[in-house]
Amino acid sequence: MKKIINDVQNIVQDMLHGFYFEHSDRISYNKDYNIIYQKDLSEIEQDVVIISGGGSGHEPADIGYVGKGMLSAAVNGEIFTPPSPEQIVAAVRSVPKDKSILLIIKNFKADVESFLTAESLAKQEGRRIDHVIVHDDVSIEDDASFNKRRRGVAGTIFVHKILGAAALEGHSLQQLTDIGHFVIRNLHTLGVALSPATNPTQDNVSFTLQDNEVFYGVGIHGEKGYRKEILSSSEKLAIELMNKLKSIYRWKKGDKFAILINGLGATPLMEQYIFANDIRRLCELEGLDIRVVKVGTHLTSLDMQGASLSLLKIEDPLWEKWLKADVKVASW
Repeated sequence: MKKIINDVQNIVQDMLHGFYFEHSDRISYNKDYNIIYQKDLSEIEQDVVIISGGGSGHEPADIGYVGKGMLSAAVNGEIFTPPSPEQIVAAVRSVPKDKSILLIIKNFKADVESFLTAESLAKQEGRRIDHVIVHDDVSIEDDASFNKRRRGVAGTIFVHKILGAAALEGHSLQQLTDIGHFVIRNLHTLGVALSPATNPTQDNVSFTLQDNEVFYGVGIHGEKGYRKEILSSSEKLAIELMNKLKSIYRWKKGDKFAILINGLGATPLMEQYIFANDIRRLCELEGLDIRVVKVGTHLTSLDMQGASLSLLKIEDPLWEKWLKADVKVASW
């Protein structure tokens, strides 16, 4: 396993220092707590500051979305490990006390526990703080129960964008929380892997695939999917994911959607755009009105080869406006 790294124990710090080196004109970096901040956070004008984060290994999430119009801070844990409550509280304490704070949390047990513990501590210190939990993954367990996993995955980026733009317009903490819940109810994601992620801090991978196999429904930490099959074409992948999402939305012609096509870490843009073209054709066949399309590497699983498809049914025209709003971040 070849990696461009130095000491495996310093991977996250080295990565964050490198990111700061590129973007120091717009961000600040707290190396003691592994936090990337919007520069001049003490002078921020909006009433509500948005903080997110999670384990490292998913870049550009969440550091790539720190800046005016999206996140005010991203708190980074070790690879596939959420930040500690102490790290999150440190991010909260960096925010002026007259500001409210909204936490955007991905729905993994350890992440939820860490962020909610930090929220409780912040409330004890008198902070106005609330949260939303993103659970866009709708893959199913590989057994007869057909339980949806409901992990927080690539669709989280749409939540960052919409709530970031709404906060910039002056919406209150309660309004942003309500908007977040409404968006999340209409947001669903499915992914497919062509190869597992190789974690440099571990000696093994979480699943194996033959050279000609794909795995539907994998998670961003290497969680196993719901079905393996032989890879035949990009079109076949698109049909599988769209059919699963159609069974959830039960859409009708003319329904408005935003689409996020996301590379999982090692998927070339050429392949992402071929997949996007297949999704385009299926949307046309279904008569869907696609208002926003984003294609690229947005939330990864280290070097996993594969892609995810996120659909957001646009139930409020403001969502489209906020998704299209200008933003000053590294990776939108």
